[in-house]
Amino acid sequence: MSEYQYYEFTAIDEALTARQRSELRSLSTRADITATSFINTYEWGDFKGDPRTMMERYFDAHLYLANWGTRRLMLRLPKAVLDPATAAEYCAGDSASAWTGGKHVIVCLNREDEDGTDEWDIDGHGLLGSIIPVRADLAGGDFRLLYLGWLRCVQSLELDDDEPEPPVPVGLGTLSAALTAAAEFLCIDPDLLAAAADGSAANSASQPTNAQLRRWVTGLPAGDKDAILAALITGTDARLRGQLLHRYRSEHPPHPPTAARTAGQLLNAAADRRAHHERQLAERQERDRVRRERSAAAERQRGLDALAADQVGAWQQVDALIATKKPREYDTAVQLLVDLRDVAERDGDPAPFHRRLTELRATHARKPSLLERLELAGLDG
Repeated sequence: MSEYQYYEFTAIDEALTARQRSELRSLSTRADITATSFINTYEWGDFKGDPRTMMERYFDAHLYLANWGTRRLMLRLPKAVLDPATAAEYCAGDSASAWTGGKHVIVCLNREDEDGTDEWDIDGHGLLGSIIPVRADLAGGDFRLLYLGWLRCVQSLELDDDEPEPPVPVGLGTLSAALTAAAEFLCIDPDLLAAAADGSAANSASQPTNAQLRRWVTGLPAGDKDAILAALITGTDARLRGQLLHRYRSEHPPHPPTAARTAGQLLNAAADRRAHHERQLAERQERDRVRRERSAAAERQRGLDALAADQVGAWQQVDALIATKKPREYDTAVQLLVDLRDVAERDGDPAPFHRRLTELRATHARKPSLLERLELAGLDG
């Protein structure tokens, strides 16, 4: 199986300068490099650049995918919208880490294929684009992505069972399309996510309504409003929306914090959910099996009823099939004899059938292939 590695980097807040693109070109002569992206695919060899350094210097998002099971997502945000202490609260293991680089915080979420079940015919193109919107949500104070990273650590058994969970964001039960894409990319166990969502408020609380935002803006000091309008008109701060949403959320906590669960409790809850789903599946499969068997039995009875109405014709058909001396026709004749036997036993009068069968065996005693088929079908006398 050939090797496959996919690297993609995206600049969101600021486009790359010509000098920066030249620096990136020195890392790879075959990469597709634009003012906002760097994409390279390897089927042999390896990339000589350092993704951590590239994120610190140039880019705001990075996705890496390898067909042996490694998956990595990195996001860079200004410290002004993501407190390093908050990131550290959720990034607690190898599968979720965070560090600071200059004025930014870089979050790195990893997944390794522990059980070797990854598919090999995977393609990284388009994956980062489906996930990137979570960066704006994170900048606005929606920490569900960080919590997914913490769950990835729990799922990978990187934390002690008594490790308490960080604050549970609202809306875990109904993820956005981008968060769903991130959860699928990181292969978050759906049962573990569902167990975690039991401690999360409804999704409606995760996004302030337009009316709530209008009331909040009305109450802002005049100086703050002037600064916001100036930044909006001049376009000097592309992160304005995220900063404002972050400020709003910090001033309006969505709900009181719930009692923290532990990593072990969440794993046990996920196991219980999985067992419950498996029982439901087994019960559904059993019901389907019984339904199929009943349907087959009813169909069988209808076939026997039709055969019982014309047993003379059936015996004539048996004789005609045997007379062909063809193995395939022997099989059809034997199945017809089995049906005639079942009709006789069902109707409580098997003696005439067995007399006819004995006569048939005697008539065709020199046909070993036919006799062998009769014995295998339980028609040996």
